[in-house]
Amino acid sequence: MTLKQAQESLAVETTGQGAYDVTGRIRGWVKRQDIQSGMLTLFCRHTSASLTIQENADPRVLKDLATFLKKLAPEDPSLYSHVEEGPDDMPAHIRSALTGVCLSIPVAGGQPVLGVWQGVYLLEHRARAHTRHLVMHLSGE
Repeated sequence: MTLKQAQESLAVETTGQGAYDVTGRIRGWVKRQDIQSGMLTLFCRHTSASLTIQENADPRVLKDLATFLKKLAPEDPSLYSHVEEGPDDMPAHIRSALTGVCLSIPVAGGQPVLGVWQGVYLLEHRARAHTRHLVMHLSGE
């Protein structure tokens, strides 16, 4: 058994707050790595964006999640001391802390092991467009 590793950065262009489906791009990259069984780690290199595995069949799920996160961390500058970067910045940091910046996904048969209704999403928590970078690291055999 020989352990193989692969790593690459994935740039994701966002147009503002929302959930961006990156499942297909991640699946394609994993497939090209010639690793049949292992572990995929995804890491978002930002403090105002995050990663989640969520339902990919009904878009209302993502809409409801966004609504709930906005209620948990409202864009109200009177609530925060860190306000220099705009009213959406500190809430974005809170939302990112709540949802997380790292995912681990098993790989079997050369594909990420996701449920039938699961997709991988970058959550953009800022109002304006950004280029977000995800690090994909795959190790296995």
